[in-house]
Amino acid sequence: MKSMQQLFLPAMLALLCAFANPAQAGAESPDAVVIIKGMKFQPQEITVHKGAVVRWENREKRQYHSVWFEQAGDPEPDYFFPGEYYERKFDKVGVFPYRCGPHPEMTGVVKVVE
Repeated sequence: MKSMQQLFLPAMLALLCAFANPAQAGAESPDAVVIIKGMKFQPQEITVHKGAVVRWENREKRQYHSVWFEQAGDPEPDYFFPGEYYERKFDKVGVFPYRCGPHPEMTGVVKVVE
């Protein structure tokens, strides 16, 4: 027979992991994915339809990044680490340039169409 600790600990660990990264908690299924690898956003430019959710997946070995829509006046979001991701929903048509906060040479563009 398992002790209460043996039953309780795995459930608590699963719960903590689910909410460890607020950018991932309750995230919608993405409509497009941008891979971060080799200190680049791949693809660097994407086009999605209004209402789309874009996910940036950090596939670096050791490096953290952010996806900062600085020109839109947004504050820089939290950094995310290898194996984590960041998502954003685009509710307006337009061209949205972004960059990595800690690595300003890393840039990308999301184009949103009707």
